[in-house]
Amino acid sequence: MDFHVTLAGRGDLGTRIYRELRDAILDGRLRSGERLPPTRELAKRLAVSRNTVAVAYDRLTADGFLAGKVGSGTFVCVELPAGHRRKAPAGSARPRDAWRTVPPPEAPIEPEYDFRVGIPDAGLFPMQTWRRLLSAELRGIGSAHYGDPAGHEGLRAAIARHVGVSRSVRADAEDVLVTQGAQQALDLLCRVLLEPGDRVAMEEPGYRMARLLFRSHGAEIVGVPVDEEGLRVSDLPARTRLVYVTPSHQFPLGTPMSLARRTALLTWAERAGAVVIEDDYDSEFRFSDRPLEPLQSLDRAGCVAYVGSFSKTLLPALRLGFLIAPRSVREALRHARQLADWHGDHHAQAALARLLDEGLFARHIRKATREYAARHERITTLLHENFTGLLTSVPSAAGLHLCALSELDCEPVAARANQAGVGVQTLASLCGAPAPSGLALGYGAVAPEKIEPGLAVLRQVFDEG
Repeated sequence: MDFHVTLAGRGDLGTRIYRELRDAILDGRLRSGERLPPTRELAKRLAVSRNTVAVAYDRLTADGFLAGKVGSGTFVCVELPAGHRRKAPAGSARPRDAWRTVPPPEAPIEPEYDFRVGIPDAGLFPMQTWRRLLSAELRGIGSAHYGDPAGHEGLRAAIARHVGVSRSVRADAEDVLVTQGAQQALDLLCRVLLEPGDRVAMEEPGYRMARLLFRSHGAEIVGVPVDEEGLRVSDLPARTRLVYVTPSHQFPLGTPMSLARRTALLTWAERAGAVVIEDDYDSEFRFSDRPLEPLQSLDRAGCVAYVGSFSKTLLPALRLGFLIAPRSVREALRHARQLADWHGDHHAQAALARLLDEGLFARHIRKATREYAARHERITTLLHENFTGLLTSVPSAAGLHLCALSELDCEPVAARANQAGVGVQTLASLCGAPAPSGLALGYGAVAPEKIEPGLAVLRQVFDEG
């Protein structure tokens, strides 16, 4: 082990070495079972006598921190509980005020009946195909240079073709910027377009993580109500810089934005000089009806930034998404990406390009859509049969979740359900802002055979409330 020891401080050399090694063990930097350098090697590295190091090792052994094994070396033999490890000082640095209102990430959970939103079925992921494609890329000769901040050229071209065919989005490879999921795409747009204090309009109820991100950039967030046709354009406030919408499958309610509202929003944005962020987060999974035209394909003024992600269609862990923005801000976005993290995983992006180009992604989507459609129908049926007077499902025909409204307070219901092993979320928890009382039921992570027993437990929670 190449372990750093500083000889600064008070005391003789042996004491300083003893103190450095002891502190490393107490801090958890040296763990139980790890082998220390031989005394001769460490002495040579520190330019001290071997006896000086040996004295420090002997003291640590006598104190119970180290143990010697004949013919093997000297090892750490203390297993400290995590809570007993010494922590670094808190320091005097303070975050900006905007971060004081951003809640910490939630601890991961794995409920027995997982109806949480936005999680796809990992079992549907084409793992064998992905492993083959990724292995082929890893066997290739890699470049020693940093990559293009916009992403792998082949993937950008493949994405442009895919969304052009499947969603009528007008773009070529130069218009596409590959990101680490949709959230990074939103962050890059904030970096390029927003000044602190700028106004951002959002659907209300709307996507909580986008709301928190805009707020972290110092934006003023204004909620705009949605109805059965989507965002009420007439309620958009003046001096709005950005408008964030989910028109294909409104989050979290699930209703699509009507064509009349779409055209009205584009007209308003052109007149106001605002940018519309269109988050098309799970429109690939559509169970009925012909999909409406994306805002981007209707846009003639260059005011729509189209955001997509492969987190729902493949796996969130891949961290692959994309952004198609107006050409007027394309170069600024590339520069922002370079400054943020330069570029993503070249090999994963190349493998995804092949998955798209060879038609394997489209095949996966067809298979997954059939499976999710069956789960969607099953949950809808069970809600109608077993939750009359408690929950009323909101009609939806796409995505990985559906909403059910209620006249009851669903916050305590969700809390008790989670304690009972049923992972559900209220609309308010998903939005981080005022929202109607109700639950969102995801069907990506829950196994088909667990849908009925999971909803039976949920009904029991309602009855016991």
